Amino acid sequence: MARQQGEDAMALNAEPRPGILDHLARMAPGTPLREGFERILRGRTGALVVLGRNRVITTISTGGFALDVPYTATALRELAKMDGAIVLDAESMRIVSAGVQLMPDPAIPTVETGTRHRTADRVARQSGLPVISVSASMSTISLFLDSSRHVFEQSDQILSRANQALQTLERYRARVSEVTARLSSLEVQDQVTVRDVALVAQRLEMVRRLNAELDGYVVELGSDGRLLALQLYELSAGLDSLRELLELDYRPADDPGFGFAGLAPLDLNDLLNPLALARAIGFAGQDHLDTRVSARGYRQVAQIGRLPPGLGARLIEHFGSLQSLFAASSTELQAVEGVGESRARIIRDGLLRLAEAGYSDRIE
Repeated sequence: MARQQGEDAMALNAEPRPGILDHLARMAPGTPLREGFERILRGRTGALVVLGRNRVITTISTGGFALDVPYTATALRELAKMDGAIVLDAESMRIVSAGVQLMPDPAIPTVETGTRHRTADRVARQSGLPVISVSASMSTISLFLDSSRHVFEQSDQILSRANQALQTLERYRARVSEVTARLSSLEVQDQVTVRDVALVAQRLEMVRRLNAELDGYVVELGSDGRLLALQLYELSAGLDSLRELLELDYRPADDPGFGFAGLAPLDLNDLLNPLALARAIGFAGQDHLDTRVSARGYRQVAQIGRLPPGLGARLIEHFGSLQSLFAASSTELQAVEGVGESRARIIRDGLLRLAEAGYSDRIE
């Protein structure tokens, strides 16, 4: 149980904010901007760099030299030898000025201690622009944005955490397959309860959160994260479609609020609570977890091969439920637009295989 909760806690790691991710991508290994800061680190000098310029930066800047020259890693390294901050344009394509003294509002609170870091934190909070601080003594590159600070790590450190998360994702992906196979068996026998749907939703949400964490690692690794991106793509294939089909299968009529998106705000305790899960998805609050629900059949029909797009939805709309579809004869199937005799035979054979698989899984 302790191990289970430990894995669940890993699945709930904080997801990087989109604003942070954008700037992590700009600073990823292999980018010109990252190369410039790596050169500063290797030269054992510090730096304070503002990524962008607005009215606030103009107001709090004094002294320095107006440059407006193209950005290069070597130019950034050389300019960092001078005292004062360096200001780049919003796209980090040009160096606007160097040797600038920044004088942010001293009343802005900060928990940083070093002079350069305190200035970077206050400038970021006051201007709303990202500010980079390179520490010569600590050999770190820090990104300040709004009220947050992100310290860039070496690729091997990030890869170590990413590989651990990837192993957890592989286990959770296998569990998603297990619980969906069990759900399929219950759907065939019309024995699905709210608890069964909530269990599948729980596993899918844990996988989604791990995917989000790994997406952040891929962005931060830049050119060093290509292999990780391929592995993540393979493990994530088909999950978005699975969520959509499950929502179509179990969404109550005229309830647009029903869906797995309601699981995103849940904390760990609620995510491990089936009743809280069910209510977050959109099942009625008074429903007991053992309340029976019936699948419409979108996910099951999607598993039948060689069906043209849209035909599965027409079949469900015509028959109304998965059980009615299982009971339909070839003649009744041909009453659906786009279904002829040969296609009706394909559908019947596909439904038969699904039913046999469902009952065999139940027996095992």
